[in-house]
Amino acid sequence: MEKTYDQTKGFHILAKPTGPICNLDCHYCFYTEKEAFFSGKSRFKMSDETLEEFIQEYIKAQDVNEIPFVWQGGEPTLMGLDFYKKVIDLQKKYGNGKRITNSLQTNGTLLNEEWCQFLAKHKFLVGLSLDGPEYIHNEYRVDRGGEPTFHKVQKALRLLKKYKVNFNVLVCVTKYSSMYPLEIYHFFKDEGVEFIQFIPIVERMPDIEAKKLGLRHATPPAVNQEEAQKAVSSWTVESEKYGDFLITIFEEWVRKDVGKILVMNFEHALTSWLGLPSTSCIFAETCGRAAMVEHNGDVYSCDHFMYPEYQLGNIFDNTFVEMIESNKQRAFGENKKSSLPSYCQTCEVRFACNGECPKHRFLQTPDGESGLNYLCAGYKKYFNHIHRYMKVMVQLIENGLPASEIMEVIKRPLIIKG
Repeated sequence: MEKTYDQTKGFHILAKPTGPICNLDCHYCFYTEKEAFFSGKSRFKMSDETLEEFIQEYIKAQDVNEIPFVWQGGEPTLMGLDFYKKVIDLQKKYGNGKRITNSLQTNGTLLNEEWCQFLAKHKFLVGLSLDGPEYIHNEYRVDRGGEPTFHKVQKALRLLKKYKVNFNVLVCVTKYSSMYPLEIYHFFKDEGVEFIQFIPIVERMPDIEAKKLGLRHATPPAVNQEEAQKAVSSWTVESEKYGDFLITIFEEWVRKDVGKILVMNFEHALTSWLGLPSTSCIFAETCGRAAMVEHNGDVYSCDHFMYPEYQLGNIFDNTFVEMIESNKQRAFGENKKSSLPSYCQTCEVRFACNGECPKHRFLQTPDGESGLNYLCAGYKKYFNHIHRYMKVMVQLIENGLPASEIMEVIKRPLIIKG
């Protein structure tokens, strides 16, 4: 689930109670490989002591009225339902009158009626990983025995709907699935999904440093900028294909589904066109306010940067404020802006992109400067394409009308101009 935050208030900590352990073996997963960083004696389960320390300190550190807890993995449901019952009890114990919210990102394979009743009762927001129809989802999302998982996840989707659990669907876009934008979108429409987020898969094959660490993917940043693009994995989505994928879905959405289906990618764009600070860490000008805590209490700058050099401390040794406000973390967050290539700084869609995630900045610009985002060409194509529509939606909103009115405006094509 993508991390969101208000840059002017507080910070977010993504919790991984099972660490990198998962019951699936999704080919493109960037996190299960992190098991290599722990000794063979690690239980990969957050202890009661660590859980209580985390909840107590996280709430205490936040000078805001609402505290969002996000539980991720690996696969967080491997902790079992009793773990999350403890979560609720501890949040009540240490809540101190603040509003507490919970989000759970899951592959859905372990969800059943009891789970969904609990999630509904305690108002969890669930991020369900589902890549589309069966032939697309099963291409990469298989279990540890290599067996397909689509039907288990589809069952979870229908249980979430049955018990009225708030959920969104997280769709990983690979080189393969990028060829089927409308098939994927129509599948979710037919399933009655109202909240969708498309996540581009970008991974590089292991470099020398990654091999030393026993990892399957390269570590950031790229060692050899010129060779980086050649070294992406076979499932990595092609940049322009990702742009085309979003454009194709946007063209249908903007004509038929605005106000009916919330596509987070389009919502993030509209936020930028409205001139508001991005609520998405990947499109924000700086980052560093959304860190991650492992099952053993270790805290890292970001879950995409779970490498030894990005460890900030441990919750038993350091407070969250000390770690988040440390010079190390401040530098990490500011580097997103300060390292942006000149090519990006003068780009017409910088306001909507801001160089996207630093993890993906491993190419060279046309003039040979390091730090260009791998997805640059796709994003530039996509953002330029939707510009004329976004301008109209902004005008509608500024005049007190819903953005969904654009569907009527489009029927008068002379009004929609580039």
